[in-house]
Amino acid sequence: MIGGKDIYEVISALAPLYVAMFLAYGSVRWWGIFTAVQCSGINRFVAIFAVPFLGFKFISSLNLYSINYKFIAADTLQKVAILLLLAVWSALVSVNKTASRVLGGGGRLGPEWSITFFALSTLPNTLIVGIPLLEAMYGSYAADLMVQIIVFQGAIWYNVLLFLFEYRAAKALVNERFPGSTREIASIKVDSDVVSLAGAEPLETDSERDADGRLRVRVRRSSFGSSSFNNNSFRLSNLSGVEIYSVQSSPDRSVPSIRYTGREPVSGIPVNPVFFKTDGEGLAWMGPEGHPTFNGPIRVSGNSRTGGAPVVNPDDHHLETSCSKGRGRSYLADEKGGAGGRSTRVSSRKVIDEEAQVEEQQQQPQRDEQESPAAAVMLKLILLMVWRKLIRNPNTYASLLGVIWSLISNRYHVKMPGIISGSISILSSTGLGMAVFSLGLFTALQPRLITCTKMAAGVSMAARFLVGPAVMAATSLAIGIRGQLLHVGIVQAALPLGLVPFVFAKEYDLHADIISTSVIFGMLIALPVTILYNVLLEL
Repeated sequence: MIGGKDIYEVISALAPLYVAMFLAYGSVRWWGIFTAVQCSGINRFVAIFAVPFLGFKFISSLNLYSINYKFIAADTLQKVAILLLLAVWSALVSVNKTASRVLGGGGRLGPEWSITFFALSTLPNTLIVGIPLLEAMYGSYAADLMVQIIVFQGAIWYNVLLFLFEYRAAKALVNERFPGSTREIASIKVDSDVVSLAGAEPLETDSERDADGRLRVRVRRSSFGSSSFNNNSFRLSNLSGVEIYSVQSSPDRSVPSIRYTGREPVSGIPVNPVFFKTDGEGLAWMGPEGHPTFNGPIRVSGNSRTGGAPVVNPDDHHLETSCSKGRGRSYLADEKGGAGGRSTRVSSRKVIDEEAQVEEQQQQPQRDEQESPAAAVMLKLILLMVWRKLIRNPNTYASLLGVIWSLISNRYHVKMPGIISGSISILSSTGLGMAVFSLGLFTALQPRLITCTKMAAGVSMAARFLVGPAVMAATSLAIGIRGQLLHVGIVQAALPLGLVPFVFAKEYDLHADIISTSVIFGMLIALPVTILYNVLLEL
């Protein structure tokens, strides 16, 4: 039976994490110590230096020759089982508009929800929360098991999640640009400067037919997205998935303007005037404070995924967009008098067009039924994009180098030189604290703790804290795991959701509000959930 000492050990392991989160949250929300731009800098340091060095330290110190393959097999079976169940569910589920609306989504409860449920139920925050918590509960042996989970999680399962997101983005791009002609596509070539098909950068597609009448497609950056009006324009990062942003805004909320790339508005990024083309009735100029001034009626149209421009109507002071995904959005604008006439300053508050949502729900089954190019063409495209993102992610190199050094040092009993070891230690020692501090900043930047519907939040919590541990228990028992090892597997499956799924969900514009709620709320209830599981497992 669990005693007071065991509960105290759980609390003592999680309490320091909550202290760091509390200080970070208060520094933004209450005390005003950090601005949103400064939060972005801290998050970037954590993502590029602190977490990679921390991961390298744990992996390189692990003896990979003594991996508990039965434990890893149980964890792998859990993820494979959930993935297969979601694949079957995605193929068989019928249109259910009522349930979809309750969950906060639109259209069919199919492939897109499968991606979200897979992330929610299988990818815990093992590095930041799992290692200190499981070590306090079960000793250093459990911490070594968590590092083993991290190795396979980073090498396989985050890449599987990335593959699913890129598949969704590639299919959407092809169906938008070549409706009814997808079966005729023989090849898709992507320019080397295109990192992702997610829509984070405006893209254009060119096509030509070969001698056999098949389409050969080229994807490149939009010419509109490559220019900038002033020196303050936002520079897209060359690193993949390292920034942690708010669900509704970017780190810099000081400039109420937008940069349009087919996704929701990003506050603090100046509008590129190239995006505002006129049809002869007026021109768009930059007004006071770097905001666009509209001189006369302006109407612009375009495809958002290919770098298309917003539709501007100065008469009702709204900036409207025709999204490639069929989701109509309008952005409130404030009228402001200017020297050169009336100027319109675009706000970053988003107003969802309900009629467009209804239209999207009606059109979603038709889009799901659209054909895709040949499997070989799509597979080659997706693998290329996944590879480009991996080689730009510092965690890829940290994990690879950690594995290589672990194999060498434990095989030949070689110690790392003191200079290198000290350099790594001084940065990795900041990793855990800064990572949790960054999570607190992330929480403070959200408009509210629960950013989705209550039903969606409940479903995400159930997937995270009930479905994942239940399937892990089933797979562990199926391969003969019992005793303390079984307890470790169940508790690690019940850890809060990691930040990587949110970064992907935000980048690919898929249920970022639900994932964000799961990350934040899951971290807040991690302590009572862990104690409850500890009590139940000791019965």
